Amino acid sequence: MLRVLSVFGTRPEAIKLAPVILELEKNHERVLSRVCVTAQHREMLDQVLDLFDITPDIDLNLMQPSQQLSDLTARVITGVSAVLTQERPDVVLVQGDTTTVMATALAAFYRKIPVGHIEAGLRSHNRYSPFPEEINRRIAGVLTTYHFAPTETARQALLREGVWEGNIFLTGNTVIDALHMIVRHPMPVVARRLLSQADVLDNSAKKLILVTAHRRENFGEPFEQICIGLKSLVERNPDVVILYPVHPNPNVQEPVYRILDGVERIMLTGPVDYDVMVHLMNAAYLVLTDSGGIQEEAPALGKPVLVFRTETERPEAIEAGTAKLVGPDSDRIVAETERLLHDTAGYDRMAQAISPYGDGHAAERIVHVLLSARKSE
Repeated sequence: MLRVLSVFGTRPEAIKLAPVILELEKNHERVLSRVCVTAQHREMLDQVLDLFDITPDIDLNLMQPSQQLSDLTARVITGVSAVLTQERPDVVLVQGDTTTVMATALAAFYRKIPVGHIEAGLRSHNRYSPFPEEINRRIAGVLTTYHFAPTETARQALLREGVWEGNIFLTGNTVIDALHMIVRHPMPVVARRLLSQADVLDNSAKKLILVTAHRRENFGEPFEQICIGLKSLVERNPDVVILYPVHPNPNVQEPVYRILDGVERIMLTGPVDYDVMVHLMNAAYLVLTDSGGIQEEAPALGKPVLVFRTETERPEAIEAGTAKLVGPDSDRIVAETERLLHDTAGYDRMAQAISPYGDGHAAERIVHVLLSARKSE
């Protein structure tokens, strides 16, 4: 029996680990799957757990208001170390580039427990952007045994860093697995209500732009620029409606509500559940974001993505033509968005480009690797 402990703490991690956890449960005769959450993001994490019907076996509940990265890192290492002593897993699974990932990988290393890193090999090659994610994933990479690379670009990045090719497994991205699961469901009532309130439900005269932004490196003046750009977009384009689920971080809430609250055809709402977000993306004309996950998800739905960043660890989307970097620059945001609003051929080139992130079977490949490795021991 292979003992697998999956550790995560944020909503994006939960979304991308959910297909793997469900696939592990399908193999319950050969796998004992246990789930530990750090609850780095409490409320947003719980939404995804409910959606995929996953009940954590261990909930460390480490979230604290205005937590410092150093304090969170220490709490994760201490908390996960105790769980590892209790659970004694054969392998620990982590996903992505959060503080939970880095600290969990280190705790597992201290106990000589192999780490499986899902979505391994993403690199922006700028240690401060995204911050602290770029260093988190590099550290996790050094500590990992099973590198589950989502794309060939990620695989090549790991090879350049000296990772043995026998420890790298090209799987595709598990977010596409999750996306396929959710898009098959009927539109949630909340999504239908939001689209109706925005006056874009079955209204072809309006173009919906979906916005998300939360990156730490955009706090301050960059967020001001993003908001100024969004305000200018609706003032210059009467057929545009912006729907913006606002991240709960005070560094996001303050500039967004100060600059955009009450602006005509900009609809601000609280964070929405993952299934709601997927259906909002599916209804949008295009997406503006600084999120890593949405750079993967929106193209799989045929939606062009403009990214509020100057670098991205997902160059495949840029190379495939499904996404474009515009930075947190109000003028570029307006210019590139208006190009897609008015240039039908340019829009179609982005919307119809093939998503480079997989076929929806990444979780099956990951579990197969783990089981095959167990057999060969």
